[in-house]
Amino acid sequence: MHHNRLKTAALLGLLTSLILAVGYWFGGSGGLVIAVVASLVMNGVTYFWSDKLALRSMRAQPVSEAEFPDLYRMVRELATEARQPMPRLYVSPTSQPNAFATGRNPQHAAVCVTQGITEILDYRELRGVIGHELSHVYNRDILISSVAAGLAGIITFLANIAWFIPLGSSDDEDAPNPAVLLLTLILGPIAATIIQLAISRSREFQADQSGAALSRDPLALASALRKIHMGTQARPLPAQGQLTSTAHLMIDNPFKRGGGIAALFSTHPRMEERVARLEQMAANSGPVQFQR
Repeated sequence: MHHNRLKTAALLGLLTSLILAVGYWFGGSGGLVIAVVASLVMNGVTYFWSDKLALRSMRAQPVSEAEFPDLYRMVRELATEARQPMPRLYVSPTSQPNAFATGRNPQHAAVCVTQGITEILDYRELRGVIGHELSHVYNRDILISSVAAGLAGIITFLANIAWFIPLGSSDDEDAPNPAVLLLTLILGPIAATIIQLAISRSREFQADQSGAALSRDPLALASALRKIHMGTQARPLPAQGQLTSTAHLMIDNPFKRGGGIAALFSTHPRMEERVARLEQMAANSGPVQFQR
């Protein structure tokens, strides 16, 4: 947890440095003052409102215990087991089976499941998924992912405005160098993607392991992941709008998985590998006696 906080602080520092550098580059001292204000606003939005943005992207609505008694029961059980506060619960009307957690800390956490996931998973499997999502919150993964998304957005922004910045030499002194522009426009989005994926790939394995330990039922989570992956591939969501910046929060990639370069830059590890690790975890720990 301490390591995750250090990574979050480092990413926020890098994000702030980028904003300040751009402000000074464009406006000198005056631009630097504007950049300071902009960085404070952006860091504040990233830290305090990232959960609302993620929930809005999936059209999630808060639900009561009367509406979803089993969901409330399993979340309350697992939160109590972890000695953590009860998170807010949301359900998205999306038919694709998926789930995610968001929030800067356990005291301000929210767990969201889609309507689709409640229709295909049994109680044990959904409980395993909830354990996975709560582990993201307890490991402070969600805060790191939100900051990484903000940093990725800044890098992409810098790449886009490179069209208007004279870089290097060209025949026209006032025109940007096409070769440098091309390099910037290619490397910008790639760098942003790498920053995000360097966190999300490892955190999914960690949440699988700690979530299975919390629910004490790794095979249930493995079974749930198989069903979820089949559902996300059968009903992929459109890779557009705000959803693209929050997709890495979900338990499985909500977009259609491709091969080659697309697989290289996937926001999640291969589902087969995640399932295999959980099955090995179950084999090493012996049979689990689950009591509903």
